[in-house]
Formats: sequence, C-alpha cells, structure tokens
Amino acid sequence: MGEYLLGLDAGNTVIKAVIFDRAGRELAHAGEEGHSRMPQPGHVERDLNELWANAKRVIRACLDRAGIAADDIAAIGCAGHGNGFYALDKDGEPLIGIQSLDTRATGLVEEWASAGVGERTYPIARQRPWPSQTPTLLAWLKRHRPDLFKRIGTVFFSKDFVVNRLTGVRVSEMSDMSGAGLLDLAARRYDRALMEAYGLGDCMDMLPPLIESADIAGRVTEEVARETGLAAGTPVVGGLFDVVASALGSGVSRTGSASVIAGTWSINQVIIDKPDLDGPVFMSSTFDHSRYMAMENSATSAANLEWLVREFFEGDHQAEVSPFDACCALAAAVEPAADDPLYHPYLYGAQQDGHARAGFYGMAGWHTKGHLVRALLEGVAFGHRQHIETIRKAGATFEEAVLSGGGSRSRLWPQIFADVLGVPVSVAVSRETGALGAAIAAGTGVGLFADFTEGADAMVKVDRHYRPNGALAAHYNRRYVLYKDMAEAMAPLWRRLSASQKMATGVAA
Repeated sequence: MGEYLLGLDAGNTVIKAVIFDRAGRELAHAGEEGHSRMPQPGHVERDLNELWANAKRVIRACLDRAGIAADDIAAIGCAGHGNGFYALDKDGEPLIGIQSLDTRATGLVEEWASAGVGERTYPIARQRPWPSQTPTLLAWLKRHRPDLFKRIGTVFFSKDFVVNRLTGVRVSEMSDMSGAGLLDLAARRYDRALMEAYGLGDCMDMLPPLIESADIAGRVTEEVARETGLAAGTPVVGGLFDVVASALGSGVSRTGSASVIAGTWSINQVIIDKPDLDGPVFMSSTFDHSRYMAMENSATSAANLEWLVREFFEGDHQAEVSPFDACCALAAAVEPAADDPLYHPYLYGAQQDGHARAGFYGMAGWHTKGHLVRALLEGVAFGHRQHIETIRKAGATFEEAVLSGGGSRSRLWPQIFADVLGVPVSVAVSRETGALGAAIAAGTGVGLFADFTEGADAMVKVDRHYRPNGALAAHYNRRYVLYKDMAEAMAPLWRRLSASQKMATGVAA
C-alpha cells in the first residue's frame, strides 16, 4: 500500500489537491479558481465541465510537485461544499451546477414557511428549508425550469461530481445528504414522506445510492489515470461535506468538540452523540456512522473580506505584502472604541433573511480604512456568534473552539473571534483542513487508521492558541446587541429593496 494520501477540496470558488504523508505533512499542493456565472440577480451557477477540467489539472500539478510515483498514493478522499445543486442528466453527463451562494429560491422558502413546510421536514431531517438548500433548489427548478427538470438523472453535490468523474460511479454519502436535509437523520436513509413535504415525492429515483464517508466509492478509471497521472485502480472513498471535513482536518473528532470555520460560509458546529437537541438547530451526520453534528451556517463569513480586498484594496499595497495581510494590519492599528462603525456581512443574504444585504453603519468623517476593515472582521465574528448562540440554546455545550478556513490565517482575526465568542480559540498548522479531513477519511477507508480519531490524532497539529481578552467583553457585548438591533430595523427595508429589484428585472419569485 502507498505511503501517501490525496485530499481534494471542491469549494464554491477553488478546487484544491493536497498530498499528505501519514503524519499530516503536506508534500505538495495545487489549486485552481473557477468562474461563477450570475445570469440573474440571486442566481449563482458554475460550469461543471470547467470544474472537472480544473480538478484534473490540480491533481496532475500536485503529483508533479510531490515528485512521487502515482502508486505511492494509497487512497483519495474528496470534500466539497454542501448544498447548492449538482446534477447529471439521465445519460450521466453534466447538467447544471448551482452554488450554495444562490438565493433564487428565497420566495419559495417564504411561501413554504407560511404553509408550515418546515414543521413537516424538521422532525425527520432536522432541517428547515432555506434558499440554497438542495431540495429547495430542486423544487424551484421543478416549478420554474420544467424543461431542465425533466432532464435530471442524478442529484448530488460538488464532491460527488468529482468522485463520479474519477470513478464513473454515481453515489453520495451521509454527511452531505444529511447536511442538505435529504435524509431521515436518525434512521440515516432517504424518506418518501420527507420528499413529499418538499413537493418532491416523484424525485426519489434522482437520489443516488448512499455510502459512509470512508466507504470505498470506486476506483480511478484507466481514462482518468491517463488524464491526471494517477494510478488506475487507486481507491476513492465517499468523502465528506466540506464543513465536516474541515472540522476533522482541524482536529475536531470527539463528542463535545467545536469547530468554527471562517471561509466562504460561516460554519459553526459541535459534535453530539444523538440528534435530539431542543430547538430549531440544524443537524447532520458526522464523518462516522454513529454521531451527529449540530450546526448553524450561512454565507456570511470570510467571503466578505475577499470582496473588500478585490474591490477596494488590490493594487493598493506593497508588492511584498498580500492585500489580505495589509487589510488586517490596518485593522490591528485601530484601538477599539464605542463609536466604531458596524458591519452586516450579508453580501449573499442571511440565514434568517434571504433579502438581507451587507452594509456599513455609523461611519463618521474621522473613520479610516482601518476602521472599516475592523468593522468587517468584527461583523463576521458577530454573525458566527449569532449562530453559536442558537446551538447553545438548543443544548449543545463546549468550552473552546478550533478556528479554520481563510479567516484563521490572519493573526488578528482569531483573537477577535476569541474576544467576541468569549472562549479560547486554537488554529491548526494545516491551512488545508478540508483536504486534510478528506485525506483522513481516505486513510481510514483503506485501513491506515483504525478510526477517524486515530487519523486526526496522527495527522493534525495545533499551531496557535488565543485566549479571550476579558477587558473587551463588555465592549463586544454592547456592539453585538447593536448589530442585531440594526439587522432587525433594516429587515423591512431589505424586503422593499428586493421587491423593487424583482419588479425591475422581472425575476421569478
């Protein structure tokens, strides 16, 4: 058996390939950014053929950089962003890819909320419908794109599409399917009553066979081996919902452990033994077959800083300093004050309100770029805190958290998270926690590790620890209340703005 593991991570924007040894050291890394299409306001799609072409390129580049033989790879694991909508047609060819930033189904979610659909789905799936959720998007397509709907053969997720291209096999696994509200969570199976609640009782045959994360889905085909440099026959495991992969890849593997991911999405999750918490908290399967993840998520995290850098800071820094580091340096130079601006991180809507939009509030003539950057960093952390409060109210407890995702790379932002959340925060050595989690699943699947915890203990190393600054606790508590009150006050105005946009463009609700 080979000595190395290949982890793939198919995110909303970038697909990455990373080769690890059994101790979690990275031999090589390659990534490629894809292109999103926004044909109408709220619609965010991608070309699946481009995704696969990018995947082949990063795999070959990673192998070339590692300088190892293809048969030194013991197994391959793939993580990918959850929800959204990835479909093959009835002949198994790529049909459509909708990213989890899409908000086209906001009106349908509101309609379902009035009809009590969530009260029917939550007891089964531990999920309520939301705009970018896979069954919600399938129902939207059924209503608004019947021509495309009739062509759908298989519905699954971004990482399942990559697994399918690698192996020719159509499968999905528990963490992604449960994270999209498509399973009877306790029974870990598809459920017709659940599908009927979404108005999708006639779509059961679109759902692929289910496997566990470490089960071998298939093996690399001869054709893919020629195109990528991989060895034909290399095992490919079922893989993981990327938020679960990132938790595992940052060392969160035991019950009661907490993972906070500041990536494109705000991910906040705690491992629990049973899916029986009180309240409307979202739940999914973990990486193993016996435990669950209590989670609250939304597209309100580090994508905000990416936007700010792209639109206002690229080219406005010294060549030897990245624009992200330059932004964080500006924010670090600002002494927190009571009149600092506030920021809502709703570039792609909010979990609670698909009409929500981002905005800076309370700016004055003496505020600088640094104040705005710091407001954004704090606003993202407040969004995470709002989700974590929901998890805690439901009964999940934790005393510390591991931060991963792009936000963890900053030296300032993890401290802001510790201060805003009021718990110690640690950061793992590896920045590619999604790919590492997928690699741990691959190693577990082929017997290199006895279980996921053994794999995480072997491959994950901690880099930094941050303790909350008690002197700032009252300051952040006051600002957090203002943050929530402003969002509540803005809600009717966001709704009016959304309605005006729809009237102007003729977009379907």
